[in-house]
Amino acid sequence: MTSRKTYHHGDLRQAVLDAALDVIAAEGPGALSLRDLARRAGVSHAAPAHHFKDRTGLLTAIAAEGYDLLAAALAGTPELRERGVRYVRFATDHPAHFQVMFQPELLRTDDPDLVAVKERASAELRAGVADLPDVPDARAAGIAAWSLAHGFATLLLTRNITAALGDQGPEEYFRSLTGLLFTGQLATGSSD
Repeated sequence: MTSRKTYHHGDLRQAVLDAALDVIAAEGPGALSLRDLARRAGVSHAAPAHHFKDRTGLLTAIAAEGYDLLAAALAGTPELRERGVRYVRFATDHPAHFQVMFQPELLRTDDPDLVAVKERASAELRAGVADLPDVPDARAAGIAAWSLAHGFATLLLTRNITAALGDQGPEEYFRSLTGLLFTGQLATGSSD
Protein backbone atom coordinates (compact mmCIF):
# COMPACT_ATOMS: atom_id res chain seq x y z
CA MET A 1 0.00 0.00 0.00
CA THR A 2 1.38 3.37 -1.00
CA SER A 3 0.93 6.20 1.41
CA ARG A 4 0.34 9.58 -0.08
CA LYS A 5 1.91 12.58 1.58
CA THR A 6 -0.39 15.57 1.45
CA TYR A 7 0.59 19.12 2.06
CA HIS A 8 -1.81 21.46 3.75
CA HIS A 9 -0.90 25.10 3.28
CA GLY A 10 -3.84 26.80 4.91
CA ASP A 11 -5.15 29.35 2.47
CA LEU A 12 -3.01 28.57 -0.56
CA ARG A 13 -5.12 30.73 -2.86
CA GLN A 14 -4.55 33.82 -0.73
CA ALA A 15 -0.86 32.98 -0.22
CA VAL A 16 -0.36 32.88 -3.99
CA LEU A 17 -2.35 36.12 -4.45
CA ASP A 18 -0.25 37.85 -1.78
CA ALA A 19 3.00 36.64 -3.35
CA ALA A 20 1.77 37.81 -6.77
CA LEU A 21 0.90 41.25 -5.38
CA ASP A 22 4.43 41.54 -3.96
CA VAL A 23 5.94 40.67 -7.35
CA ILE A 24 3.67 43.09 -9.21
CA ALA A 25 4.41 45.93 -6.77
CA ALA A 26 8.15 45.40 -7.16
CA GLU A 27 8.48 44.37 -10.81
CA GLY A 28 5.14 44.75 -12.58
CA PRO A 29 2.68 42.15 -13.86
CA GLY A 30 5.03 41.01 -16.62
CA ALA A 31 7.32 39.45 -14.01
CA LEU A 32 4.69 36.97 -12.78
CA SER A 33 5.37 33.27 -13.09
CA LEU A 34 3.19 30.61 -11.47
CA ARG A 35 6.28 28.47 -10.88
CA ASP A 36 8.04 31.32 -9.05
CA LEU A 37 4.92 32.07 -7.01
CA ALA A 38 4.69 28.40 -6.00
CA ARG A 39 8.29 28.56 -4.84
CA ARG A 40 7.60 31.73 -2.85
CA ALA A 41 4.51 30.16 -1.26
CA GLY A 42 6.42 26.97 -0.47
CA VAL A 43 4.17 24.65 -2.48
CA SER A 44 4.54 22.41 -5.53
CA HIS A 45 4.80 24.14 -8.89
CA ALA A 46 1.39 22.73 -9.87
CA ALA A 47 -0.47 24.03 -6.80
CA PRO A 48 -1.19 27.60 -8.06
CA ALA A 49 -2.62 26.20 -11.31
CA HIS A 50 -5.17 24.29 -9.24
CA HIS A 51 -6.68 27.61 -8.09
CA PHE A 52 -6.03 29.88 -11.08
CA LYS A 53 -5.42 27.55 -14.06
CA ASP A 54 -2.87 29.94 -15.56
CA ARG A 55 -1.27 33.37 -15.30
CA THR A 56 -4.31 35.06 -16.86
CA GLY A 57 -6.56 33.44 -14.27
CA LEU A 58 -4.31 34.72 -11.50
CA LEU A 59 -4.30 38.26 -12.89
CA THR A 60 -8.09 38.12 -13.29
CA ALA A 61 -8.41 37.11 -9.62
CA ILE A 62 -6.17 40.03 -8.62
CA ALA A 63 -8.26 42.45 -10.68
CA ALA A 64 -11.49 41.10 -9.18
CA GLU A 65 -10.07 41.50 -5.67
CA GLY A 66 -9.01 45.03 -6.59
CA TYR A 67 -12.44 46.05 -7.89
CA ASP A 68 -14.02 44.62 -4.75
CA LEU A 69 -11.64 46.68 -2.59
CA LEU A 70 -12.29 49.79 -4.69
CA ALA A 71 -16.08 49.41 -4.41
CA ALA A 72 -15.76 49.06 -0.64
CA ALA A 73 -13.49 52.11 -0.48
CA LEU A 74 -16.00 54.26 -2.39
CA ALA A 75 -19.14 53.04 -0.62
CA GLY A 76 -20.86 55.42 1.74
CA THR A 77 -19.14 58.55 0.46
CA PRO A 78 -21.80 60.79 -1.04
CA GLU A 79 -19.66 63.76 -2.08
CA LEU A 80 -17.91 63.48 -5.45
CA ARG A 81 -14.66 65.10 -4.35
CA GLU A 82 -14.28 62.67 -1.46
CA ARG A 83 -14.98 59.75 -3.79
CA GLY A 84 -12.03 61.01 -5.81
CA VAL A 85 -9.91 61.22 -2.68
CA ARG A 86 -10.85 57.65 -1.78
CA TYR A 87 -10.00 56.54 -5.32
CA VAL A 88 -6.53 58.08 -4.97
CA ARG A 89 -6.16 56.50 -1.51
CA PHE A 90 -7.16 53.11 -2.94
CA ALA A 91 -4.48 53.42 -5.64
CA THR A 92 -1.77 54.31 -3.14
CA ASP A 93 -2.86 51.61 -0.66
CA HIS A 94 -3.18 48.91 -3.36
CA PRO A 95 -0.73 49.81 -6.16
CA ALA A 96 -0.36 46.26 -7.47
CA HIS A 97 -4.12 45.80 -7.79
CA PHE A 98 -4.34 49.21 -9.48
CA GLN A 99 -1.69 48.21 -12.05
CA VAL A 100 -3.58 45.08 -13.05
CA MET A 101 -7.22 46.25 -12.92
CA PHE A 102 -7.02 48.59 -15.89
CA GLN A 103 -5.13 46.34 -18.31
CA PRO A 104 -7.88 44.27 -19.96
CA GLU A 105 -5.38 42.54 -22.24
CA LEU A 106 -4.04 40.74 -19.14
CA LEU A 107 -7.45 39.53 -17.96
CA ARG A 108 -10.37 37.27 -18.74
CA THR A 109 -12.74 40.18 -19.09
CA ASP A 110 -15.76 37.87 -19.31
CA ASP A 111 -15.01 36.15 -15.99
CA PRO A 112 -18.31 36.27 -14.01
CA ASP A 113 -16.66 37.24 -10.71
CA LEU A 114 -14.70 40.03 -12.39
CA VAL A 115 -17.76 41.30 -14.26
CA ALA A 116 -19.81 41.42 -11.05
CA VAL A 117 -17.29 43.31 -8.91
CA LYS A 118 -16.35 45.62 -11.77
CA GLU A 119 -20.01 46.58 -12.14
CA ARG A 120 -20.27 47.16 -8.38
CA ALA A 121 -17.24 49.47 -8.46
CA SER A 122 -18.60 51.27 -11.53
CA ALA A 123 -21.93 51.82 -9.76
CA GLU A 124 -20.08 53.35 -6.81
CA LEU A 125 -18.16 55.64 -9.18
CA ARG A 126 -21.38 56.71 -10.93
CA ALA A 127 -23.15 57.33 -7.61
CA GLY A 128 -20.84 60.24 -6.93
CA VAL A 129 -22.17 62.09 -9.96
CA ALA A 130 -25.85 61.32 -9.39
CA ASP A 131 -26.40 64.14 -6.88
CA LEU A 132 -24.55 66.87 -8.76
CA PRO A 133 -26.82 69.83 -9.52
CA ASP A 134 -27.24 71.12 -13.07
CA VAL A 135 -25.28 68.37 -14.83
CA PRO A 136 -26.59 68.09 -18.39
CA ASP A 137 -24.70 64.85 -19.10
CA ALA A 138 -24.11 62.70 -16.01
CA ARG A 139 -22.21 60.09 -18.03
CA ALA A 140 -19.72 62.65 -19.36
CA ALA A 141 -19.38 64.19 -15.90
CA GLY A 142 -18.66 60.74 -14.47
CA ILE A 143 -15.98 60.06 -17.07
CA ALA A 144 -14.42 63.48 -16.41
CA ALA A 145 -14.34 62.86 -12.65
CA TRP A 146 -12.95 59.35 -13.08
CA SER A 147 -10.32 60.61 -15.53
CA LEU A 148 -9.17 63.23 -13.05
CA ALA A 149 -8.89 60.79 -10.13
CA HIS A 150 -7.38 58.00 -12.22
CA GLY A 151 -4.92 60.28 -13.97
CA PHE A 152 -3.82 61.84 -10.69
CA ALA A 153 -3.43 58.41 -9.08
CA THR A 154 -1.44 57.11 -12.05
CA LEU A 155 0.87 60.13 -12.07
CA LEU A 156 1.30 59.75 -8.32
CA LEU A 157 2.15 56.02 -8.48
CA THR A 158 4.62 56.54 -11.32
CA ARG A 159 6.27 59.33 -9.32
CA ASN A 160 5.66 61.92 -12.02
CA ILE A 161 4.17 64.53 -9.67
CA THR A 162 6.12 63.90 -6.47
CA ALA A 163 7.94 67.24 -6.64
CA ALA A 164 4.73 69.13 -7.44
CA LEU A 165 3.09 67.93 -4.23
CA GLY A 166 5.59 69.80 -2.09
CA ASP A 167 4.62 69.52 1.57
CA GLN A 168 1.04 68.47 0.84
CA GLY A 169 -0.07 64.88 1.08
CA PRO A 170 -1.60 63.41 -2.07
CA GLU A 171 -5.16 63.46 -0.73
CA GLU A 172 -4.92 67.10 0.36
CA TYR A 173 -3.35 68.04 -2.98
CA PHE A 174 -6.12 66.23 -4.88
CA ARG A 175 -8.76 68.16 -2.92
CA SER A 176 -6.98 71.41 -3.84
CA LEU A 177 -6.75 70.37 -7.45
CA THR A 178 -10.45 69.60 -7.72
CA GLY A 179 -11.29 72.89 -6.04
CA LEU A 180 -9.16 74.75 -8.56
CA LEU A 181 -10.69 72.98 -11.54
CA PHE A 182 -14.34 72.99 -10.52
CA THR A 183 -14.72 76.24 -8.60
CA GLY A 184 -11.71 78.24 -9.71
CA GLN A 185 -10.49 78.37 -6.10
CA LEU A 186 -8.03 76.24 -4.21
CA ALA A 187 -9.86 74.06 -1.73
CA THR A 188 -8.60 74.05 1.84
CA GLY A 189 -9.05 71.64 4.68
CA SER A 190 -10.15 68.05 4.58
CA SER A 191 -13.36 66.32 5.38
CA ASP A 192 -12.12 62.72 5.65
